[in-house]
Amino acid sequence: MGNGEWHNADPRVDALVYDLIGAVADKWTMIVLETLDERGEMRFTEISRAIPDISQKMLTQTLRRMERDGFVTRKVHAVVPPRVDYRLTPLGESLGEAFCGVWIWAEAHLDKVAKAREAFDGRA
Repeated sequence: MGNGEWHNADPRVDALVYDLIGAVADKWTMIVLETLDERGEMRFTEISRAIPDISQKMLTQTLRRMERDGFVTRKVHAVVPPRVDYRLTPLGESLGEAFCGVWIWAEAHLDKVAKAREAFDGRA
């Protein structure tokens, strides 16, 4: 990546990458992605319980954005009360796999980052 090897001349690809980084790098999208990847199909209330710090409004917005981007499917069941299930699409699963490298990197470099932060904070 350092030598521009990853760069594509198509500006549409650049626009999509920048857009996805903005959307996916958001903490809630990453957490919802990971939760659905680990547990499979889940009801809205199950996702909400699995991620206790997320507000209902933020969860709704996150799931809608993920559905719009093709990362999740939303299935509404005609029952009372209404039941809505969410599941990762193959596209969402592949995105999760792509970002898995971030966790692997973080695990491998956790101590180095902590030491760098301590050194920086010690100078301040």
